[in-house]
Amino acid sequence: MKELLVRKMRLNDLPNILLLLADDELGKHREEISAQIHENYVQAFDAINTDPNQFLAVFEKNNQIVGCLQLTFIPSLTRHGGLRGQIEGVRVCSKLRGKGYGRQMISWALKKCRQQGCALIQLTSDKSRKEAFHFYQNLGFSPSHEGFKMQI
Repeated sequence: MKELLVRKMRLNDLPNILLLLADDELGKHREEISAQIHENYVQAFDAINTDPNQFLAVFEKNNQIVGCLQLTFIPSLTRHGGLRGQIEGVRVCSKLRGKGYGRQMISWALKKCRQQGCALIQLTSDKSRKEAFHFYQNLGFSPSHEGFKMQI
């Protein structure tokens, strides 16, 4: 399989990225897809894109967006003041899942975290996403913690 092109997300990518985020059982209920992009998405993009500890990655093959993820570098006092790499919002186009693109994307994110000097790399996945759970375990991630979230 040919390597994916990785680049920083641009504002004009937002409609395609929102379609990716909404393209699963959870996302279709959480995201708002319409002809006019909701201002909250644009504001979030701007905040993330201007933060040096954030990277919105877009993965392309043959000039088509295959997937995306958000990488956040979190300073921490634990682990001797070590930096944490947080991987979130991982999505692969539903028609292309199971073809190794997700593995390439996570591999890129792990490399980027190592380059930043991260002491720990973490991610979360909704418990209902059983396939994602097995995917991350197969990549070497361990379900070592129980997470808590609250909708507000």
